[in-house]
Amino acid sequence: MHEKITVTVDDAHLGQVADLADQLSSAGMDVEQVLGEVGIITGSAPSETRAALKGLAGVSAVESENSFQLPPSDSEVQ
Repeated sequence: MHEKITVTVDDAHLGQVADLADQLSSAGMDVEQVLGEVGIITGSAPSETRAALKGLAGVSAVESENSFQLPPSDSEVQ
């Protein structure tokens, strides 16, 4: 099962974010968004590929994305 993840690029590799996104894709990540200015790459990947993604040069962290949903504005719970 794929899980949504956020990859943080280390400072030394900020100039190579696009190349790192290609490497992450080759390692099994479905890259959805590359935020080169801040060194963040988002997407999804099978949980068993997480260790391989963390091992790539330039990857500072691989974190699961947390999601939440607010109740509708007309609900009783506010």
